[in-house]
Amino acid sequence: MPTIAAVATAFHPDERLTAVVEAALKSCARVVVVDNTPGDGPFLADTLRDREGVTVLRDGKNRGLAGALNTGVDTLLAGQSAQPDLLLFLDQDSVLGEDLVLALAQHLTDPAVGIAAPAAWDEDQQRYYEPGTEKGPDVADRDTVITSGMLVRREVLAEVGRFRTEFFVDHVDNDFCLRVRAAGYRVLRDKRQKLAHSLGQRNQHKLPGVSVSSSRHPTWRLYWIARNGTVLMREHRKDAPAWTRTTAAYLVWWFALRTAIEAPRGPRAMAMLRGFRDGARGRTSRRYLPPGAEL
Repeated sequence: MPTIAAVATAFHPDERLTAVVEAALKSCARVVVVDNTPGDGPFLADTLRDREGVTVLRDGKNRGLAGALNTGVDTLLAGQSAQPDLLLFLDQDSVLGEDLVLALAQHLTDPAVGIAAPAAWDEDQQRYYEPGTEKGPDVADRDTVITSGMLVRREVLAEVGRFRTEFFVDHVDNDFCLRVRAAGYRVLRDKRQKLAHSLGQRNQHKLPGVSVSSSRHPTWRLYWIARNGTVLMREHRKDAPAWTRTTAAYLVWWFALRTAIEAPRGPRAMAMLRGFRDGARGRTSRRYLPPGAEL
């Protein structure tokens, strides 16, 4: 039986974080919570410090999703003994189902599989987040899956490297999955394993002849979405051509949507345009880091 440990990332978490940790402990020998909330606290994550099997790491700085994931991984893999065979990654609002982790672990008994993941599920709408999942196969090969619920073999992580800190938040999952696939491993999503996951507040917009639903992101996030997506398209246009075409269309749609219906339009358009430019040139603009963040 493989040993499993989890990394749960948090940023201004609410009480759901406790439920996430308690659910993870049912199948994981250890859970490391990395709280990116800036400031001195105390914060909710601190209430978990006395739980057996739980380690809480918080230094009062926001180092981004990738930085938090890497901190958790480094903690779990420190030392030469008692390292977990499989690592599970979780967001602060993703509560695991009863047998989800063990079901995913079965996929990883195949050495050709590098990542196994559940399907993100919208509890309010009672549907899968990703279009086409309902009619697709139970177990599907994917170019990418979201970080939360992702189960990875330790050897694969050692081979492809850690999460990409320069990406801060956006496309961190896509970058990691694409590198795993480029190394020759399969990335699987099992839709029978549903993970209730929040994609943020969604707004309805009325356009001529159509109603559009979208998640509103702060302006600084638009820069990273555009910048990091452009970097990945440039890097993986040959080994992941279908993903590159889909992402290019997605980013064009995002730019049109955000600049057409979300105020302030000028700054939001400029953030994405600068992101496209910096991604094409391999540069980063730290002015688009949120307050209290470090890269």
